[in-house]
Amino acid sequence: MIGYICKYAPIEVFEAMGARMERIEPDVTNFNQADIKMHPNICSFAKGVLEEVTEKDYEGIILTTCCDSIRRLYDVLKEEYPQKFIYMLDTPRLVKEAGVALYEQRIRAMIQAYEEFSGKKFKEDVFLQYIEEKEEQRQVGIKKGSLNIGILGARANDSIKKILKEKEVNVAFDLTCTGLGRKILYSRQEPLKEYARGLLSQFPCMRMEQAANRDELIRRYGDSVDGIIYHTVQFCDNYAYEYAWLKEWLGRPLLLLETDYTKQSYGQILTRIEAFLESLGGEVRKPVKKRKGEGGMYVLGIDSGSTSTNAVIMDQDRKITAFSVVRTGAKSGESADKVLREVLEKASLSREDISWIVSTGYGRVSIPFADENVTEISCHGKGAHYFNPRIRTILDIGGQDSKAIRLSGNGEVKDFVMNDKCAAGTGRFLEMIARTLEISLDELGAIALTSTENIEITSMCSVFAESEVISLIANNKEKNDIANGVCGAIANKAYGLLRRVGLEPDFMMTGGVAKNPGVVRAVEQKLGAGLYICEEPEIVGAAGAALYALEQLEG
Repeated sequence: MIGYICKYAPIEVFEAMGARMERIEPDVTNFNQADIKMHPNICSFAKGVLEEVTEKDYEGIILTTCCDSIRRLYDVLKEEYPQKFIYMLDTPRLVKEAGVALYEQRIRAMIQAYEEFSGKKFKEDVFLQYIEEKEEQRQVGIKKGSLNIGILGARANDSIKKILKEKEVNVAFDLTCTGLGRKILYSRQEPLKEYARGLLSQFPCMRMEQAANRDELIRRYGDSVDGIIYHTVQFCDNYAYEYAWLKEWLGRPLLLLETDYTKQSYGQILTRIEAFLESLGGEVRKPVKKRKGEGGMYVLGIDSGSTSTNAVIMDQDRKITAFSVVRTGAKSGESADKVLREVLEKASLSREDISWIVSTGYGRVSIPFADENVTEISCHGKGAHYFNPRIRTILDIGGQDSKAIRLSGNGEVKDFVMNDKCAAGTGRFLEMIARTLEISLDELGAIALTSTENIEITSMCSVFAESEVISLIANNKEKNDIANGVCGAIANKAYGLLRRVGLEPDFMMTGGVAKNPGVVRAVEQKLGAGLYICEEPEIVGAAGAALYALEQLEG
Protein backbone atom coordinates (compact mmCIF):
# COMPACT_ATOMS: atom_id res chain seq x y z
CA MET A 1 0.00 0.00 0.00
CA ILE A 2 1.29 3.43 -0.97
CA GLY A 3 -0.01 6.57 0.65
CA TYR A 4 -0.40 9.94 -1.06
CA ILE A 5 -1.68 13.37 -0.01
CA CYS A 6 -2.17 15.47 -3.13
CA LYS A 7 -4.51 15.45 -6.15
CA TYR A 8 -1.48 16.06 -8.39
CA ALA A 9 0.00 12.68 -7.36
CA PRO A 10 -0.03 10.26 -10.34
CA ILE A 11 -1.81 7.47 -8.48
CA GLU A 12 -2.99 5.72 -11.66
CA VAL A 13 0.63 5.05 -12.60
CA PHE A 14 1.15 3.04 -9.43
CA GLU A 15 -2.24 1.34 -9.66
CA ALA A 16 -1.39 0.19 -13.19
CA MET A 17 1.74 -1.39 -11.68
CA GLY A 18 -0.37 -3.32 -9.16
CA ALA A 19 0.06 -1.06 -6.12
CA ARG A 20 -2.85 -0.21 -3.84
CA MET A 21 -3.11 3.55 -3.32
CA GLU A 22 -4.63 5.26 -0.27
CA ARG A 23 -5.11 8.99 0.28
CA ILE A 24 -3.84 9.83 3.76
CA GLU A 25 -6.54 11.63 5.74
CA PRO A 26 -5.25 12.17 9.29
CA ASP A 27 -7.66 11.67 12.17
CA VAL A 28 -5.45 11.55 15.23
CA THR A 29 -5.80 12.15 18.97
CA ASN A 30 -2.32 13.60 19.55
CA PHE A 31 0.93 14.60 17.86
CA ASN A 32 3.28 12.69 20.15
CA GLN A 33 5.67 11.54 17.41
CA ALA A 34 5.43 14.75 15.40
CA ASP A 35 6.18 16.93 18.42
CA ILE A 36 9.39 14.98 18.96
CA LYS A 37 10.54 14.87 15.34
CA MET A 38 9.21 18.11 13.85
CA HIS A 39 9.20 21.82 14.69
CA PRO A 40 6.13 22.84 16.77
CA ASN A 41 4.99 25.35 14.12
CA ILE A 42 4.86 22.81 11.30
CA CYS A 43 1.27 22.69 10.02
CA SER A 44 -1.11 20.27 11.71
CA PHE A 45 -1.75 18.34 8.51
CA ALA A 46 1.94 17.47 8.08
CA LYS A 47 2.07 16.40 11.73
CA GLY A 48 -1.06 14.31 11.26
CA VAL A 49 0.41 12.56 8.21
CA LEU A 50 3.50 11.63 10.22
CA GLU A 51 1.31 10.15 12.98
CA GLU A 52 -0.73 8.16 10.41
CA VAL A 53 2.41 6.81 8.71
CA THR A 54 3.72 5.75 12.11
CA GLU A 55 0.52 3.80 12.80
CA LYS A 56 -0.03 2.17 9.38
CA ASP A 57 2.11 -0.19 7.36
CA TYR A 58 2.70 1.79 4.16
CA GLU A 59 5.12 0.47 1.57
CA GLY A 60 5.78 4.01 0.47
CA ILE A 61 4.60 7.62 0.58
CA ILE A 62 4.24 10.00 -2.40
CA LEU A 63 4.57 13.67 -1.47
CA THR A 64 4.44 16.75 -3.69
CA THR A 65 6.24 20.07 -3.30
CA CYS A 66 3.31 22.16 -2.12
CA CYS A 67 4.86 23.92 0.89
CA ASP A 68 7.72 24.00 3.37
CA SER A 69 5.85 21.85 5.90
CA ILE A 70 5.58 18.99 3.40
CA ARG A 71 9.25 19.36 2.50
CA ARG A 72 10.13 19.02 6.17
CA LEU A 73 7.79 16.01 6.42
CA TYR A 74 9.71 14.41 3.55
CA ASP A 75 13.03 14.92 5.37
CA VAL A 76 11.67 13.31 8.54
CA LEU A 77 10.10 10.33 6.71
CA LYS A 78 13.29 9.67 4.72
CA GLU A 79 15.27 9.61 7.94
CA GLU A 80 12.78 7.54 9.92
CA TYR A 81 11.92 5.01 7.19
CA PRO A 82 14.97 4.45 4.94
CA GLN A 83 13.61 1.04 3.92
CA LYS A 84 10.39 2.52 2.46
CA PHE A 85 9.70 4.24 -0.85
CA ILE A 86 9.51 7.88 0.26
CA TYR A 87 9.35 10.06 -2.83
CA MET A 88 9.01 13.81 -3.30
CA LEU A 89 7.50 14.63 -6.70
CA ASP A 90 8.28 18.20 -7.70
CA THR A 91 5.08 19.57 -9.24
CA PRO A 92 5.63 22.38 -11.78
CA ARG A 93 4.00 25.76 -11.24
CA LEU A 94 3.55 26.00 -15.01
CA VAL A 95 0.41 24.53 -16.58
CA LYS A 96 1.18 25.14 -20.26
CA GLU A 97 3.26 23.00 -22.64
CA ALA A 98 6.55 23.60 -20.84
CA GLY A 99 4.98 22.53 -17.54
CA VAL A 100 3.37 19.45 -19.09
CA ALA A 101 6.68 18.32 -20.63
CA LEU A 102 8.50 18.92 -17.36
CA TYR A 103 5.92 17.00 -15.31
CA GLU A 104 6.00 14.05 -17.70
CA GLN A 105 9.78 13.97 -17.30
CA ARG A 106 9.53 14.02 -13.52
CA ILE A 107 6.85 11.33 -13.46
CA ARG A 108 9.10 9.11 -15.59
CA ALA A 109 11.94 9.66 -13.11
CA MET A 110 9.60 8.66 -10.28
CA ILE A 111 8.55 5.51 -12.20
CA GLN A 112 12.18 4.54 -12.63
CA ALA A 113 12.83 5.02 -8.92
CA TYR A 114 9.84 2.82 -8.02
CA GLU A 115 10.91 0.14 -10.50
CA GLU A 116 14.30 -0.01 -8.80
CA PHE A 117 12.66 -0.11 -5.36
CA SER A 118 9.95 -2.70 -6.07
CA GLY A 119 11.30 -4.79 -8.94
CA LYS A 120 8.06 -4.13 -10.87
CA LYS A 121 8.04 -2.81 -14.42
CA PHE A 122 5.95 -0.01 -15.84
CA LYS A 123 4.35 -0.81 -19.22
CA GLU A 124 2.72 2.00 -21.17
CA ASP A 125 0.22 -0.28 -22.90
CA VAL A 126 -0.99 -1.67 -19.54
CA PHE A 127 -1.19 1.86 -18.16
CA LEU A 128 -3.16 3.05 -21.19
CA GLN A 129 -5.62 0.20 -20.90
CA TYR A 130 -6.03 0.88 -17.18
CA ILE A 131 -6.87 4.57 -17.51
CA GLU A 132 -9.18 3.90 -20.48
CA GLU A 133 -11.22 1.55 -18.30
CA LYS A 134 -11.22 3.67 -15.16
CA GLU A 135 -14.36 5.74 -14.63
CA GLU A 136 -13.82 9.41 -14.02
CA GLN A 137 -14.84 10.14 -10.41
CA ARG A 138 -15.47 13.83 -10.73
CA GLN A 139 -19.05 14.92 -9.99
CA VAL A 140 -19.72 18.62 -9.76
CA GLY A 141 -23.19 20.13 -9.88
CA ILE A 142 -25.99 21.72 -7.96
CA LYS A 143 -29.09 19.89 -6.81
CA LYS A 144 -32.27 21.89 -7.06
CA GLY A 145 -34.12 22.67 -3.87
CA SER A 146 -31.20 22.25 -1.47
CA LEU A 147 -28.76 24.62 0.21
CA ASN A 148 -25.62 24.70 -1.90
CA ILE A 149 -22.26 25.12 -0.21
CA GLY A 150 -18.83 25.31 -1.80
CA ILE A 151 -15.54 24.43 -0.12
CA LEU A 152 -12.35 26.43 -0.76
CA GLY A 153 -8.89 26.63 0.76
CA ALA A 154 -6.72 23.80 1.99
CA ARG A 155 -7.79 20.16 1.92
CA ALA A 156 -11.18 19.65 3.55
CA ASN A 157 -11.05 16.81 6.05
CA ASP A 158 -13.72 14.12 6.03
CA SER A 159 -15.52 15.42 9.14
CA ILE A 160 -16.51 18.62 7.28
CA LYS A 161 -18.16 16.69 4.48
CA LYS A 162 -19.74 14.26 6.93
CA ILE A 163 -21.41 17.12 8.83
CA LEU A 164 -22.67 18.72 5.61
CA LYS A 165 -24.07 15.36 4.45
CA GLU A 166 -25.86 14.84 7.78
CA LYS A 167 -27.38 18.32 7.44
CA GLU A 168 -28.58 17.35 3.93
CA VAL A 169 -26.53 20.13 2.37
CA ASN A 170 -25.33 19.80 -1.20
CA VAL A 171 -21.57 20.29 -1.66
CA ALA A 172 -21.71 22.06 -5.01
CA PHE A 173 -17.94 22.10 -5.37
CA ASP A 174 -14.78 21.19 -3.48
CA LEU A 175 -11.89 23.29 -4.81
CA THR A 176 -9.40 22.21 -2.16
CA CYS A 177 -6.24 20.08 -2.45
CA THR A 178 -8.35 16.93 -2.72
CA GLY A 179 -11.38 18.29 -4.56
CA LEU A 180 -13.00 17.93 -7.99
CA GLY A 181 -11.78 14.39 -8.58
CA ARG A 182 -9.35 13.21 -11.23
CA LYS A 183 -9.27 14.78 -14.66
CA ILE A 184 -7.79 11.96 -16.74
CA LEU A 185 -6.57 12.70 -20.24
CA TYR A 186 -4.86 10.11 -22.39
CA SER A 187 -3.48 9.56 -25.87
CA ARG A 188 -2.37 6.36 -27.53
CA GLN A 189 0.65 8.14 -28.98
CA GLU A 190 1.79 9.92 -25.81
CA PRO A 191 -0.13 8.42 -22.86
CA LEU A 192 2.08 9.80 -20.07
CA LYS A 193 2.32 13.26 -21.57
CA GLU A 194 -1.47 13.65 -21.87
CA TYR A 195 -1.90 12.12 -18.43
CA ALA A 196 0.46 14.76 -17.00
CA ARG A 197 -1.55 17.43 -18.82
CA GLY A 198 -4.73 16.15 -17.19
CA LEU A 199 -3.19 16.27 -13.71
CA LEU A 200 -2.03 19.85 -14.20
CA SER A 201 -5.44 20.83 -15.61
CA GLN A 202 -7.22 20.26 -12.29
CA PHE A 203 -8.42 23.26 -10.30
CA PRO A 204 -5.16 25.02 -9.38
CA CYS A 205 -3.85 24.99 -5.83
CA MET A 206 -2.39 28.11 -4.22
CA ARG A 207 1.12 27.48 -5.50
CA MET A 208 -0.20 27.66 -9.09
CA GLU A 209 -2.35 30.72 -8.50
CA GLN A 210 -0.67 33.12 -10.92
CA ALA A 211 -0.09 30.55 -13.63
CA ALA A 212 -3.63 29.17 -13.73
CA ASN A 213 -5.92 32.18 -13.18
CA ARG A 214 -7.14 30.73 -9.89
CA ASP A 215 -8.92 33.94 -8.80
CA GLU A 216 -11.28 34.08 -11.76
CA LEU A 217 -12.06 30.39 -11.46
CA ILE A 218 -13.02 30.92 -7.81
CA ARG A 219 -15.32 33.77 -8.79
CA ARG A 220 -16.97 31.65 -11.47
CA TYR A 221 -17.68 28.81 -9.05
CA GLY A 222 -18.53 31.12 -6.14
CA ASP A 223 -21.38 32.84 -7.99
CA SER A 224 -23.30 29.55 -8.07
CA VAL A 225 -23.63 28.81 -4.34
CA ASP A 226 -25.39 30.10 -1.23
CA GLY A 227 -22.22 30.21 0.84
CA ILE A 228 -18.61 29.03 0.99
CA ILE A 229 -16.63 27.26 3.70
CA TYR A 230 -13.01 28.36 3.50
CA HIS A 231 -10.89 25.73 5.22
CA THR A 232 -7.35 26.14 6.41
CA VAL A 233 -5.08 24.06 8.62
CA GLN A 234 -3.55 25.23 11.88
CA PHE A 235 -0.13 26.79 11.17
CA CYS A 236 -0.71 26.63 7.42
CA ASP A 237 1.65 29.11 5.75
CA ASN A 238 -0.31 29.38 2.48
CA TYR A 239 -4.07 29.31 2.62
CA ALA A 240 -4.43 31.28 5.85
CA TYR A 241 -3.50 34.44 3.94
CA GLU A 242 -6.01 34.08 1.10
CA TYR A 243 -9.22 34.24 3.12
CA ALA A 244 -9.00 37.88 4.28
CA TRP A 245 -9.04 39.52 0.85
CA LEU A 246 -11.21 36.81 -0.69
CA LYS A 247 -13.99 37.60 1.78
CA GLU A 248 -14.27 41.17 0.47
CA TRP A 249 -13.46 40.42 -3.16
CA LEU A 250 -15.85 37.51 -3.68
CA GLY A 251 -18.90 39.07 -2.06
CA ARG A 252 -20.37 35.75 -0.86
CA PRO A 253 -21.06 34.54 2.71
CA LEU A 254 -17.82 32.89 3.85
CA LEU A 255 -17.02 30.80 6.90
CA LEU A 256 -13.37 30.57 7.92
CA LEU A 257 -12.85 27.11 9.39
CA GLU A 258 -9.46 26.20 10.83
CA THR A 259 -8.86 22.62 11.92
CA ASP A 260 -5.91 20.77 13.42
CA TYR A 261 -6.81 17.26 12.18
CA THR A 262 -7.48 15.90 15.66
CA LYS A 263 -10.58 14.01 16.74
CA GLN A 264 -11.04 16.55 19.53
CA SER A 265 -11.76 19.39 17.07
CA TYR A 266 -15.04 17.84 15.87
CA GLY A 267 -17.18 19.80 18.35
CA GLN A 268 -15.77 23.15 17.24
CA ILE A 269 -16.17 22.25 13.57
CA LEU A 270 -19.80 21.21 14.16
CA THR A 271 -20.70 24.43 16.01
CA ARG A 272 -19.20 26.65 13.32
CA ILE A 273 -20.80 24.82 10.41
CA GLU A 274 -24.22 24.65 12.09
CA ALA A 275 -24.11 28.37 12.89
CA PHE A 276 -23.09 29.17 9.31
CA LEU A 277 -25.95 27.10 7.87
CA GLU A 278 -28.40 28.73 10.30
CA SER A 279 -27.24 32.18 9.17
CA LEU A 280 -27.93 31.17 5.57
CA GLY A 281 -31.40 29.92 6.46
CA GLY A 282 -30.44 26.42 5.51
CA GLU A 283 -32.22 24.49 8.23
CA VAL A 284 -35.94 23.99 7.62
CA ARG A 285 -37.59 23.94 11.04
CA LYS A 286 -41.01 22.35 10.93
CA PRO A 287 -43.65 24.00 13.14
CA VAL A 288 -44.92 21.79 15.94
CA LYS A 289 -48.32 21.37 17.46
CA LYS A 290 -48.96 23.79 20.33
CA ARG A 291 -49.09 22.31 23.79
CA LYS A 292 -50.73 24.72 26.21
CA GLY A 293 -51.01 24.39 29.93
CA GLU A 294 -53.93 25.73 31.91
CA GLY A 295 -52.26 29.10 32.48
CA GLY A 296 -51.18 29.68 28.86
CA MET A 297 -48.26 28.69 26.71
CA TYR A 298 -44.68 28.61 28.03
CA VAL A 299 -41.39 27.70 26.38
CA LEU A 300 -37.93 27.10 27.78
CA GLY A 301 -34.49 27.93 26.44
CA ILE A 302 -31.44 26.30 28.02
CA ASP A 303 -27.82 27.29 27.37
CA SER A 304 -25.33 24.62 28.44
CA GLY A 305 -21.89 26.20 28.66
CA SER A 306 -18.58 25.11 30.14
CA THR A 307 -18.89 27.32 33.23
CA SER A 308 -22.60 27.96 33.67
CA THR A 309 -25.86 26.37 32.57
CA ASN A 310 -28.61 28.94 32.10
CA ALA A 311 -32.35 28.59 31.59
CA VAL A 312 -35.11 31.02 30.61
CA ILE A 313 -38.86 30.43 30.64
CA MET A 314 -40.83 32.72 28.34
CA ASP A 315 -44.57 33.05 27.81
CA GLN A 316 -46.50 33.47 24.56
CA ASP A 317 -46.18 37.27 24.84
CA ARG A 318 -42.37 37.00 24.80
CA LYS A 319 -42.08 37.98 28.43
CA ILE A 320 -39.49 36.27 30.60
CA THR A 321 -41.36 34.47 33.37
CA ALA A 322 -38.27 33.18 35.17
CA PHE A 323 -34.58 32.51 34.64
CA SER A 324 -31.91 30.58 36.49
CA VAL A 325 -28.11 30.30 36.34
CA VAL A 326 -26.23 27.35 37.87
CA ARG A 327 -22.58 26.34 37.70
CA THR A 328 -21.88 23.58 35.18
CA GLY A 329 -20.49 20.54 36.93
CA ALA A 330 -18.57 17.56 35.64
CA LYS A 331 -21.59 16.37 33.63
CA SER A 332 -23.58 18.82 31.53
CA GLY A 333 -26.69 16.61 31.70
CA GLU A 334 -26.82 16.80 35.50
CA SER A 335 -26.41 20.59 35.44
CA ALA A 336 -29.23 20.81 32.92
CA ASP A 337 -31.52 18.76 35.18
CA LYS A 338 -30.66 21.04 38.10
CA VAL A 339 -31.34 24.29 36.25
CA LEU A 340 -34.61 22.86 34.90
CA ARG A 341 -35.83 22.13 38.42
CA GLU A 342 -34.77 25.57 39.65
CA VAL A 343 -36.33 27.59 36.86
CA LEU A 344 -39.62 25.64 37.01
CA GLU A 345 -39.79 26.26 40.75
CA LYS A 346 -39.15 30.00 40.26
CA ALA A 347 -41.92 30.19 37.65
CA SER A 348 -44.29 28.03 39.74
CA LEU A 349 -44.70 25.70 36.76
CA SER A 350 -44.37 21.98 36.13
CA ARG A 351 -42.57 20.22 33.31
CA GLU A 352 -45.95 19.53 31.65
CA ASP A 353 -46.62 23.29 31.40
CA ILE A 354 -43.67 23.75 29.01
CA SER A 355 -44.71 23.48 25.37
CA TRP A 356 -41.27 23.35 23.72
CA ILE A 357 -37.63 23.29 24.86
CA VAL A 358 -34.67 24.44 22.78
CA SER A 359 -31.11 23.82 23.96
CA THR A 360 -27.98 25.68 22.90
CA GLY A 361 -24.31 25.91 23.92
CA TYR A 362 -21.56 23.29 23.73
CA GLY A 363 -23.57 20.83 25.81
CA ARG A 364 -26.75 21.26 23.77
CA VAL A 365 -26.67 17.73 22.34
CA SER A 366 -26.32 16.21 25.83
CA ILE A 367 -29.68 17.46 27.11
CA PRO A 368 -32.17 14.60 26.59
CA PHE A 369 -35.28 16.57 27.58
CA ALA A 370 -34.74 19.24 24.88
CA ASP A 371 -37.03 19.03 21.84
CA GLU A 372 -34.34 20.46 19.52
CA ASN A 373 -31.02 22.29 19.63
CA VAL A 374 -29.69 25.43 17.95
CA THR A 375 -26.13 26.82 17.99
CA GLU A 376 -25.15 29.46 20.52
CA ILE A 377 -24.21 31.84 17.70
CA SER A 378 -27.77 32.09 16.41
CA CYS A 379 -29.24 32.13 19.93
CA HIS A 380 -26.98 34.96 21.08
CA GLY A 381 -27.96 36.96 18.02
CA LYS A 382 -31.67 36.47 18.66
CA GLY A 383 -31.29 37.09 22.39
CA ALA A 384 -29.27 40.28 21.91
CA HIS A 385 -31.87 41.65 19.49
CA TYR A 386 -34.57 40.83 22.04
CA PHE A 387 -32.89 42.80 24.83
CA ASN A 388 -31.83 45.72 22.61
CA PRO A 389 -32.88 45.92 18.92
CA ARG A 390 -30.21 48.57 18.25
CA ILE A 391 -27.39 46.09 18.81
CA ARG A 392 -25.33 45.26 15.72
CA THR A 393 -22.15 43.78 17.22
CA ILE A 394 -21.91 41.32 20.12
CA LEU A 395 -18.87 40.35 22.16
CA ASP A 396 -19.54 37.16 24.11
CA ILE A 397 -16.84 35.96 26.49
CA GLY A 398 -17.69 32.79 28.34
CA GLY A 399 -15.82 30.21 30.37
CA GLN A 400 -13.91 28.55 27.57
CA ASP A 401 -14.44 30.59 24.42
CA SER A 402 -15.03 34.07 23.05
CA LYS A 403 -17.14 35.10 20.08
CA ALA A 404 -17.75 38.21 18.04
CA ILE A 405 -21.08 38.31 16.21
CA ARG A 406 -22.40 40.92 13.78
CA LEU A 407 -26.17 41.26 13.36
CA SER A 408 -28.47 42.66 10.73
CA GLY A 409 -31.22 45.14 11.54
CA ASN A 410 -33.68 42.33 12.25
CA GLY A 411 -31.30 40.43 14.54
CA GLU A 412 -30.06 37.82 12.03
CA VAL A 413 -26.42 36.74 12.16
CA LYS A 414 -24.45 38.32 9.31
CA ASP A 415 -20.97 37.21 10.41
CA PHE A 416 -19.20 35.62 13.36
CA VAL A 417 -15.77 34.52 14.55
CA MET A 418 -14.88 32.29 17.47
CA ASN A 419 -11.86 31.61 19.63
CA ASP A 420 -12.45 28.22 21.19
CA LYS A 421 -9.18 26.31 20.87
CA CYS A 422 -7.38 28.26 23.60
CA ALA A 423 -8.34 29.57 27.05
CA ALA A 424 -6.70 32.94 26.39
CA GLY A 425 -9.05 35.81 27.15
CA THR A 426 -11.85 33.67 28.58
CA GLY A 427 -13.36 33.12 32.02
CA ARG A 428 -10.98 30.22 32.66
CA PHE A 429 -8.07 32.55 31.95
CA LEU A 430 -9.36 35.06 34.54
CA GLU A 431 -9.91 32.30 37.10
CA MET A 432 -6.30 31.19 36.71
CA ILE A 433 -5.00 34.75 37.13
CA ALA A 434 -7.21 35.31 40.20
CA ARG A 435 -5.81 32.16 41.83
CA THR A 436 -2.27 33.34 41.11
CA LEU A 437 -3.03 36.73 42.70
CA GLU A 438 -4.72 34.93 45.64
CA ILE A 439 -7.96 36.85 45.25
CA SER A 440 -11.49 35.86 44.28
CA LEU A 441 -12.69 36.19 40.71
CA ASP A 442 -15.17 38.87 41.79
CA GLU A 443 -12.38 40.91 43.37
CA LEU A 444 -10.19 40.85 40.25
CA GLY A 445 -12.44 43.11 38.19
CA ALA A 446 -13.14 45.47 41.07
CA ILE A 447 -9.53 46.08 42.08
CA ALA A 448 -8.56 46.66 38.43
CA LEU A 449 -10.62 49.86 38.58
CA THR A 450 -8.30 51.23 41.31
CA SER A 451 -5.10 50.78 39.31
CA THR A 452 -2.60 53.65 39.28
CA GLU A 453 0.19 52.14 37.17
CA ASN A 454 -0.17 50.97 33.58
CA ILE A 455 1.18 47.43 33.28
CA GLU A 456 1.04 45.48 30.02
CA ILE A 457 0.69 41.71 29.99
CA THR A 458 2.52 40.72 26.82
CA SER A 459 1.39 37.09 26.55
CA MET A 460 -2.18 35.87 26.19
CA CYS A 461 -1.22 32.21 26.53
CA SER A 462 -2.60 31.07 29.88
CA VAL A 463 0.62 29.30 30.83
CA PHE A 464 2.96 32.12 29.82
CA ALA A 465 0.68 34.82 31.24
CA GLU A 466 0.69 33.05 34.61
CA SER A 467 4.50 33.04 34.58
CA GLU A 468 4.46 36.72 33.66
CA VAL A 469 2.12 37.53 36.56
CA ILE A 470 4.33 35.59 38.96
CA SER A 471 7.33 37.64 37.79
CA LEU A 472 5.39 40.87 38.33
CA ILE A 473 4.47 39.76 41.86
CA ALA A 474 8.15 39.01 42.53
CA ASN A 475 8.94 42.57 41.38
CA ASN A 476 6.53 43.93 44.02
CA LYS A 477 3.94 45.17 41.55
CA GLU A 478 0.55 45.90 43.07
CA LYS A 479 -2.28 43.42 42.58
CA ASN A 480 -4.66 46.07 41.27
CA ASP A 481 -2.14 47.14 38.61
CA ILE A 482 -1.56 43.52 37.54
CA ALA A 483 -5.32 42.91 37.43
CA ASN A 484 -5.78 45.98 35.25
CA GLY A 485 -3.02 44.76 32.91
CA VAL A 486 -4.78 41.40 32.57
CA CYS A 487 -8.08 43.15 31.77
CA GLY A 488 -6.30 45.23 29.14
CA ALA A 489 -4.81 42.12 27.55
CA ILE A 490 -8.26 40.54 27.32
CA ALA A 491 -9.61 43.74 25.77
CA ASN A 492 -6.89 43.68 23.12
CA LYS A 493 -7.76 40.11 22.17
CA ALA A 494 -11.49 40.89 22.15
CA TYR A 495 -10.91 43.93 19.96
CA GLY A 496 -9.10 41.73 17.44
CA LEU A 497 -12.13 39.42 17.26
CA LEU A 498 -14.53 42.35 16.87
CA ARG A 499 -12.50 43.90 14.07
CA ARG A 500 -12.78 40.67 12.10
CA VAL A 501 -16.59 40.95 11.96
CA GLY A 502 -16.70 44.74 11.67
CA LEU A 503 -16.96 47.42 14.35
CA GLU A 504 -20.57 48.39 13.78
CA PRO A 505 -22.34 50.09 16.72
CA ASP A 506 -24.25 49.60 18.94
CA PHE A 507 -22.14 47.14 20.90
CA MET A 508 -23.23 44.57 23.47
CA MET A 509 -21.24 42.30 25.77
CA THR A 510 -22.65 39.00 26.99
CA GLY A 511 -21.39 36.02 28.97
CA GLY A 512 -20.03 35.73 32.49
CA VAL A 513 -17.03 37.99 31.84
CA ALA A 514 -19.48 40.86 31.15
CA LYS A 515 -19.89 40.97 34.95
CA ASN A 516 -16.22 41.90 35.32
CA PRO A 517 -16.08 45.73 35.51
CA GLY A 518 -12.35 45.82 34.80
CA VAL A 519 -12.71 43.94 31.50
CA VAL A 520 -15.79 45.95 30.53
CA ARG A 521 -13.96 49.24 31.07
CA ALA A 522 -10.91 48.03 29.14
CA VAL A 523 -13.02 46.90 26.17
CA GLU A 524 -14.94 50.18 26.12
CA GLN A 525 -11.68 52.14 26.14
CA LYS A 526 -10.37 50.04 23.26
CA LEU A 527 -13.59 50.49 21.26
CA GLY A 528 -14.03 54.13 22.12
CA ALA A 529 -17.71 53.32 22.66
CA GLY A 530 -19.98 52.05 25.40
CA LEU A 531 -21.11 48.45 25.82
CA TYR A 532 -24.75 47.57 26.43
CA ILE A 533 -24.96 44.92 29.16
CA CYS A 534 -28.32 43.54 30.24
CA GLU A 535 -29.20 42.85 33.85
CA GLU A 536 -28.10 39.20 33.63
CA PRO A 537 -25.61 38.87 30.72
CA GLU A 538 -25.32 35.09 31.10
CA ILE A 539 -28.91 34.41 30.00
CA VAL A 540 -28.79 36.06 26.55
CA GLY A 541 -28.18 32.74 24.76
CA ALA A 542 -30.91 30.98 26.75
CA ALA A 543 -33.34 33.81 25.97
CA GLY A 544 -32.54 33.42 22.29
CA ALA A 545 -33.19 29.67 22.55
CA ALA A 546 -36.58 30.41 24.16
CA LEU A 547 -37.42 32.75 21.28
CA TYR A 548 -36.57 29.96 18.83
CA ALA A 549 -38.97 27.72 20.74
CA LEU A 550 -41.77 30.30 20.44
CA GLU A 551 -41.17 30.57 16.70
CA GLN A 552 -41.58 26.83 16.41
CA LEU A 553 -44.96 26.93 18.11
CA GLU A 554 -46.12 29.93 16.13
CA GLY A 555 -45.28 28.20 12.86
